[in-house]
Amino acid sequence: MKAFHAVLFDLDGTLLDSALDFHHIIAQMLQQRGRTSLDLPELRPHVSQGARAMISAAFQLPAEDAETDRLLEEFLTLYGQQPAQHSRLFDGIETILSWLEARAIPWGIVTNKPEHFSRPILTTLGLDQRCASLICPEQVTHTKPDPEALLLACRELRRTPAETLYVGDHRRDIEAGQRAGMRTIACGYGYIPAQDDPARWHSTHLVRDTQELARLLESLYLESRT
Repeated sequence: MKAFHAVLFDLDGTLLDSALDFHHIIAQMLQQRGRTSLDLPELRPHVSQGARAMISAAFQLPAEDAETDRLLEEFLTLYGQQPAQHSRLFDGIETILSWLEARAIPWGIVTNKPEHFSRPILTTLGLDQRCASLICPEQVTHTKPDPEALLLACRELRRTPAETLYVGDHRRDIEAGQRAGMRTIACGYGYIPAQDDPARWHSTHLVRDTQELARLLESLYLESRT
């Protein structure tokens, strides 16, 4: 099997459990308005669809509504003040990153999350000096599922798409990776709506948790050397 020499990750729902911060902020906003709080499991399926979808679900408003716009602006302001107050790496991710680094395999992040949120998060979590490439919407003309951001990350890592893996928890991640000519790994533990099924994304590999992701990477690494 062809060796891999770099790994790129999506951020929210793949490396980072950011729903913890999203839920904290939305719960505060609901409480201030005398509204019933939204449980975290109820919010998680909306995370991958973006902040507007989360606000729409939490406040039971149409996505394209003037009140949704106002609440979205408030949410983004609050989130920008402390984008990693409660967020953390998913259990097992730190072990995976350390495993890659021990083998001199560079890793990076390609996300549709704006840089003014993403970069402070990496700094807070102590990943800013470890992440070899961070590609956000500001660096490209077209975001995922367009492959532009993934191809830019490969150039920064000095690796070809064919020797790079892309790991993500959304159909657009897998599509972007495929269009870039990469092998892809779909993460079933991310923010996946109940009606969606990662098995239908036609990724190269599918994992259900970070332990399975770690085993897969180790297996691919060993297979490429036999």
